[in-house]
Amino acid sequence: MWTDGETGVGELGTILGVWAHPDDEAYLSGGLMAMARDVGSRVVCVTATRGELGTSDPERWPPDRLAAQRTTELARCLDVLGVTEHHWLGYRDGECAAVPVSEPVARLCELIDEVRPDTVLTFGPDGQTGHPDHQAVSAWTTTAFARAAPPGARLLHSAVAERWASRWHEFNESLGVFVAGYPVTVSDAGLALDLVLDPVIATRKVSALAAQETQTAAVIEAMGIDRYTAWVGQETFVEWAGPIAGS
Repeated sequence: MWTDGETGVGELGTILGVWAHPDDEAYLSGGLMAMARDVGSRVVCVTATRGELGTSDPERWPPDRLAAQRTTELARCLDVLGVTEHHWLGYRDGECAAVPVSEPVARLCELIDEVRPDTVLTFGPDGQTGHPDHQAVSAWTTTAFARAAPPGARLLHSAVAERWASRWHEFNESLGVFVAGYPVTVSDAGLALDLVLDPVIATRKVSALAAQETQTAAVIEAMGIDRYTAWVGQETFVEWAGPIAGS
């Protein structure tokens, strides 16, 4: 396990991240992507949906309008992180679990064949927050990795570290970040990657998240920039243990 530094990030080689909604990529791997791009690594981001249901104000943000806005916001976010390669899968927000699995798996296998990643990033089976879209994307990506990943490639599942969950428990509860019964936490010993962002990278990550203002502006205002920066300043992953039965 390594905890920080561009040397460690460079060892991940070409990175392919597969996520469910715009902002998942930045919250869970924004610092990692920025650092990887800074050392010249290729980073490719895949997003399953345009997040058209991600609002508490559907009158102001009906699905089509919000999808268009979040598409623009994600482009700005990735620009801040230095990521120039992005793919949409085009599924409906909130409906990933109902998609026949063979279709997204085939599409992800094609992307893996094209990109030839050294490292694939996605949610763990729990979906980080318990969101069904996250869980579906995890299953698709893990199955595609098992079928198509080049020899020696690594699959890293985003994980919630125990110490982070403990520190931010009350705030996470107030926001309703996690579905009831979540998060599933991991001890420091169980982490394959435990990245604590330095101030420069943390600031850049926050700038990328701030670009996705429909999702982040209210939280940043409520927390204040310093507290928000601390809240998003850690990125943690576990190593995928092995093949899926029947894959």
